[in-house]
Amino acid sequence: MFKDTLLEGKRILVTGGGSGLGKEMASEYAKLGAEVYICGRRKSVLDDTVKEITDAGGKAKAHACDIRVSEAINDMIDEIWADGGALTGLVNNAAGNFISPTKDLTPKGFEAISNIVFRGSFYITHACGTRWIKEDIKGSVISILTTWIWNGGPFTVPSAMSKAGVNIMTKSLAAEWGKYGIRLNAIAPGPFPTKGAWERLSPGQDADDSATSSGNPMGRNGEMQELRNLATFLMADGCDYLTGQTIAIDGAIHLASGGNFYQSLDRLSDDDWDGIRDMIRSSNDADKAKRSV
Repeated sequence: MFKDTLLEGKRILVTGGGSGLGKEMASEYAKLGAEVYICGRRKSVLDDTVKEITDAGGKAKAHACDIRVSEAINDMIDEIWADGGALTGLVNNAAGNFISPTKDLTPKGFEAISNIVFRGSFYITHACGTRWIKEDIKGSVISILTTWIWNGGPFTVPSAMSKAGVNIMTKSLAAEWGKYGIRLNAIAPGPFPTKGAWERLSPGQDADDSATSSGNPMGRNGEMQELRNLATFLMADGCDYLTGQTIAIDGAIHLASGGNFYQSLDRLSDDDWDGIRDMIRSSNDADKAKRSV
């Protein structure tokens, strides 16, 4: 769909770029000529992704960074700037999420999501934006959101609240920073199943079996190339007048059936939720083990 050299000269940071949607976008950017940086907490996962990208002929480097910590972000951004110059693009992709009745949610559980999505996205956007403004550099920010920002996210309240905040950040800074040539847009994907997300949002359910029962007018889940195409379009030159927008790519599911988990989760019993929590806990434990490698 795009020329292989479309993103040559671009230097793009993708948070949470070692796996899932972040890996998909980082790999596509590198394929199209960009120098890519990825960050996350699981260094071994990041290194594996960098190897895949470089083995395919792309340019990529990894930084272990906890974006919940503003000081860690500033140190990382300084290292990237010193490694060849300013970034030209940022993708706020790092996230956390799990399903839970809000009545059972603990402050710790809420903070686990909001500190990554809400605070982390602002910290790193601010770190890049202030440097771009000081150095008179145009930059582009893409944030990965969800259609819940428009109609709510029952049983995923911390994520829905946090991503709604990032949506408002996108609109606010698009207006405030437009005079500096800095663009901010967002993508709200529908069902694009990845292993990590599916284990926490639809534990025990096969991703391929969910598409026809989800109420999606297109009767299918999204294909990764479709998401990669949109993320590339928003990061490339040629649409400099496009800013402050959040674009849904979901087959119109949020228009047809809400696009959230209410219908499938509201009927669950306490015993059902106990089983779901056990499956989510197992996935979290596996991730913690990987971070220790």
